[in-house]
Amino acid sequence: MQRGTNLGRLGDFNQAVIFESIRRAVDGVSRVELAGSTGLSPQTISNVVRRLLDEGLVREDRTIVSGPGKPRTVLELEAGRMVAVGIHLDPGVITVVMLNLRGEIMHSRRLDIPAVEVPEKTIETMARTVDEIISMAGVPRSNVLGVGVVVPGPLDPVRGVMTNPPLLDGWKDVDMVEPLHRMLKLDVLIEKDTIAASIAEQWKSNEAERDNFVTMYIGAGIGAGMVLNGEIHRGISGNAGEVGHYSTGVVAHDCDICGRNDCLHAALAFSKFAQLARERGLDLTVPADGSVAERAVGIAELVRLAKSGNEAAVEILRDRMGLVGQVAGQLANTLDVGLIIFGGPLWAEVGELCLEDVSSIINERFISKNVHAVEVRSSSLGHEVGAIGGACVVMDANLSPKAAALLLR
Repeated sequence: MQRGTNLGRLGDFNQAVIFESIRRAVDGVSRVELAGSTGLSPQTISNVVRRLLDEGLVREDRTIVSGPGKPRTVLELEAGRMVAVGIHLDPGVITVVMLNLRGEIMHSRRLDIPAVEVPEKTIETMARTVDEIISMAGVPRSNVLGVGVVVPGPLDPVRGVMTNPPLLDGWKDVDMVEPLHRMLKLDVLIEKDTIAASIAEQWKSNEAERDNFVTMYIGAGIGAGMVLNGEIHRGISGNAGEVGHYSTGVVAHDCDICGRNDCLHAALAFSKFAQLARERGLDLTVPADGSVAERAVGIAELVRLAKSGNEAAVEILRDRMGLVGQVAGQLANTLDVGLIIFGGPLWAEVGELCLEDVSSIINERFISKNVHAVEVRSSSLGHEVGAIGGACVVMDANLSPKAAALLLR
């Protein structure tokens, strides 16, 4: 049964719709154009724009004349009025970014540190880095909307806790939100890395592409983020997109999580990469069962070999990413989307080598190919996609229109 709404929530929703339209208008937009694109009355547009002007979120930039009648005033986003910070924790690396309201990176920091094996020290490093970036930007703390911390799943977003990430040793039941909030004195949100990546892509996409797509996130782990009918699909616990245990149809080794021997997680484990490297005569300098930091070093070695032209390394990466393509093809059939975006720290390094093969695999598996193809492309956001997503999570929660917010609870 559908629930109703009330005028207070409707007003907030309309303001979010209008602000979103102004934010996405790169060259500015007039009140008349806003009425046409949003379907709202001129009076509603006028009232909301006045509030946005008073809050300093938009400005009147210039007037344009287009035919007879009163010249139109162009509204522009005050992109620097508010900012958000995103932190991405991936095994072996922490990335921190600050974004303005346009989603543009103002500051960025990448920390390649093995200390992610020590949660307390890692969280202190995160907080210290955020403080440094805010200071460098010269932004008043009151203008920081908050901090979005992005982590591997599974997680408990209600408690702000990472429950038991499979690739981060020592991070079981670690509270991320409360310590960061206490140290930074800022609002802190936690989001799963795959979902955050999709939010980043949605914030940076154009109007025609942002409603239905899948993001395949490939870092130390693998997962999918799904945007359906313009809404991020999180699932009932915020852990949607766990595709790492889909069957690939190829035996790897027994997975220590799901118990199968043909899941994607097993196929992408570093021990499997190391085995394939040995079989092809490649000598990686780290053990197959190494620590978090050692596994990151081992993958980086394999990537460097591939980029230097080592055919065996190229074949290994293409073979493993091809299995990701098999799973992405299953998702394309299930969800009937026309766009799949590959991103994440590892994909940022190997995408140029693997994109063409992966695209072919997905479209070969796609059942409705006679109706439409599936566009497959690499994210333009590079290795920072997770951190960008964290900042976008904060802005999305504060500023984006959501139909679900209209429902009475």
